Amino acid sequence: MAVQRSSFARTQRLSWRYVVRSARTPALALGLVTILFVARAAAQDRPTDWQTQVRTYCNANDWLSAIKVLEQQIAQAPDDTDLKAWRARVLVWSGKLTEAEQEYLAILKISANDPDVWAGLANVYAREGKNNEALLALDRAVQLDPQRADLHASRARAMRDVGKRSASRAEFEKALTVDPTSIEARAGLRSLRSEPRSELRLGNETDFLSYSSANHGSWASLATRWTALWGTGVGFGAYQRGGVIAEKFTASATAHLRSLGALTAGGAVGHDLTVIPKSEAFFDLDRGWKMGEATAFRGLELDYGQHWYWYQAARILTLSGTAVIYFPREWSFSLAATGARSAFSGTGAEWRPSGSTRLVFPLAGSKTSQLSGNIFFAAGTENFASADQIGRFASQTYGGGLRFRFAERHDIACNASFQRRTQNRTDTYLALSYGIHF
Repeated sequence: MAVQRSSFARTQRLSWRYVVRSARTPALALGLVTILFVARAAAQDRPTDWQTQVRTYCNANDWLSAIKVLEQQIAQAPDDTDLKAWRARVLVWSGKLTEAEQEYLAILKISANDPDVWAGLANVYAREGKNNEALLALDRAVQLDPQRADLHASRARAMRDVGKRSASRAEFEKALTVDPTSIEARAGLRSLRSEPRSELRLGNETDFLSYSSANHGSWASLATRWTALWGTGVGFGAYQRGGVIAEKFTASATAHLRSLGALTAGGAVGHDLTVIPKSEAFFDLDRGWKMGEATAFRGLELDYGQHWYWYQAARILTLSGTAVIYFPREWSFSLAATGARSAFSGTGAEWRPSGSTRLVFPLAGSKTSQLSGNIFFAAGTENFASADQIGRFASQTYGGGLRFRFAERHDIACNASFQRRTQNRTDTYLALSYGIHF
């Protein structure tokens, strides 16, 4: 590239001399010089051939061809940091974050004072889940060029990602001071509006039984995150079984512990009428790990719970474990296993296993709405809250559901399943719920 630039400069000097010598009058010389200057300026503004090729390949998601063109250019000009920065950007777009990080670090060894390179490295760190490193890189970028609103906005987002919301707000405002028309800064300030702390959910469910009249249930729940550490949940349910209506009230508290995860404990009391538990107690420990965007697995969540049910004529203890694997593009896959210990009056206790698997996937989405779906399969003994299902049969259940978030703080979920039981009995289940976040 250095040779090409020197050749261009030599040609430019020759052209100026030719124009001056060829013009017969000063006015003509001035006109020719002006035309030549405008033409060369326009030519310099046009992208070079390799840039056009790279952009064409990137628009077609042909990352290998784009990288090949860039590597050919780098072979001719190994010290050209612009080419190397282009290669790093294409590596990011293609998802090769580790290689992109190495490329940006290599560029910084040559040119450590380029704010765009620091910003590019910060983008890689953010996509890898290294939020603190991303913030440090953007600190350096803003230090190098404090008059760029886009850098301030990027730094503000990085502050938001590490939980520094007050500092993030101030940085977005600083970006607007530099550029009052910054769309990024205004969108960032909107994103810092107080996030919903509570979810109110209303639901209704029906079991259509092949051997009896249908069972119905209606419920309402309210979950609130009061602080970063504490949250609570309360709920009320009414259940109709064979013409009998029973009610249940549930309450729980959750501690979000940095080292352990989310620890929940609670209980329930019911006006049981022999069809639901008289009382319940439970605890649950949930722990998650974020892997970052550079891996095929974005995250892992493990959950363990114990639940005690006391009926008038039976005592049930369930031990359950669930593993959820999170994939790119909002996909997830979960496996759950449950062991249930049933003890009936006048009989001994026995353990029975059950298990389930679920796949969650996106269907459609926009900035204001999102539709997702799920399918699942379960086998064993499920739903220990109903008297007709306490350790008395084996079953296989097939089902699925949809969740539609049609506004920022509103969503509707529906689920359906078909359960085949022993003695050739079936249960068709339908449920609908509406959630409000505030």
